[in-house]
Amino acid sequence: MGYSMCSIIEIFYENDKYMLKKSTKAFIREARRSADNNGYSFIDFIHAYVYMRWPFLYISIGKGDHPLVKKIKPVVRLFHKFRITPNKDNSSDGVAEGYHGKAVPLETARQLVSVNQEISLTNLEQVIPFDRARDIILRNPDHIVAMQCPCRKAKEHPCLPLDVCLIIGDPFASFVLEHHPRTSRSISPQEARLILKQEEARGHVHHAFFKDAMLDRFYAICNCCSCCCGAMQAHRNGTPMIISSGFVAEVDHSICVECGLCKSVCQFDAILVDGRITVDSETCMGCGVCVSNCPQGALSLKRDHSKPSPLDVQQLVAQ
Repeated sequence: MGYSMCSIIEIFYENDKYMLKKSTKAFIREARRSADNNGYSFIDFIHAYVYMRWPFLYISIGKGDHPLVKKIKPVVRLFHKFRITPNKDNSSDGVAEGYHGKAVPLETARQLVSVNQEISLTNLEQVIPFDRARDIILRNPDHIVAMQCPCRKAKEHPCLPLDVCLIIGDPFASFVLEHHPRTSRSISPQEARLILKQEEARGHVHHAFFKDAMLDRFYAICNCCSCCCGAMQAHRNGTPMIISSGFVAEVDHSICVECGLCKSVCQFDAILVDGRITVDSETCMGCGVCVSNCPQGALSLKRDHSKPSPLDVQQLVAQ
């Protein structure tokens, strides 16, 4: 597979007649490096290119919102039945493998958009227990792009605003900005933190997204709602695409007034109201949205050691 990526470099990167955009060349260069180190393949590269070059088409087809998909629903149902049905051990053999998001509390999301130096954190099995995509390698980490969310854009009546997908670092941010100038914009880390804060107030969940095709590493923070997000919908339907932050919400009943606001903002349906507020620890992803939206301060996050370790970028860098 590494040889295939070398061939791509020789055919496209080194031949000026193809007039590749600067960001495409940068992505090819990173792909070549990943091929040498991790066995990144030509198929991975094509997958990534299609995913980044036509994200709205890619996501709308994947979610079933595209008009073409609606015309061939029986074929799509058959494809999903045989390709993304999870196994008994909660793993997946199908197309969803490698398409993963980790729920993160607001403070962790802030850390990810505030990194002020290039970092390379690899093989984070305890934090990101995925088969391949478990690295955080940030080049030009202060280069952040806000892109219109493909999941929201695919909906007929989406949640607003649209430009809440944060693409972090190169080559990803430059690629999106250069290829999608009408639906993306460069923002500062301060603007990114403001978007995160506003989305938290709307009850939306922060997910750090990792993807095998995206050079086996972290590339974006998405701010997700269960009504629009394809990954959350797939997760609810039995395809494991999202993992816990490593925390679980806990209720202080001495403060709680049983108003039920936390239940209304929980995107994972993990909060139950039956005389008193309780949290289903198996369903809770530890995103912290209920904590920040409780007017009484009756909820908090506690570490759940049965779940993957939290993503604490500052601690990982220090180690």
